[in-house]
Amino acid sequence: MTGKYDDMLHLPHHVSRKHPPMPPENRAAQFAPFAALTGFGAAIRETARRTEPRRELDESEKAALDRELRRLQARIAERPPVTVSYYRPDERKEGGAYVTRTEPAVKLDPAARVLVLQSGAAVEFDAISALRLFSEAD
Repeated sequence: MTGKYDDMLHLPHHVSRKHPPMPPENRAAQFAPFAALTGFGAAIRETARRTEPRRELDESEKAALDRELRRLQARIAERPPVTVSYYRPDERKEGGAYVTRTEPAVKLDPAARVLVLQSGAAVEFDAISALRLFSEAD
């Protein structure tokens, strides 16, 4: 039985004079997996990313924080180093993360209720969970 295209089976493979043959490494790319749902992987990773709720300070923690802020206010001209832990809300979803930084404090603004660090980071008093002012001996 002869087929419809039997006369073409043994012809030489066509090679274009205009277009050079594709290198084998590039040919493999055409068989790479196709991402039908663009951005789906990023959305899954974002959903899986953990945040934590903000914790309220108890009265003794608030009093200790207030004492440290008063001590800092008295020494702010010296630009003393501090370790401050504060809550930073997440920009994309509910919750946030606690951040701890150690660097000199350059400004304390009780009216605006903001502590400004040497790096330029402005930390709102209400976000601060812990503050440690280093003494000259530290």
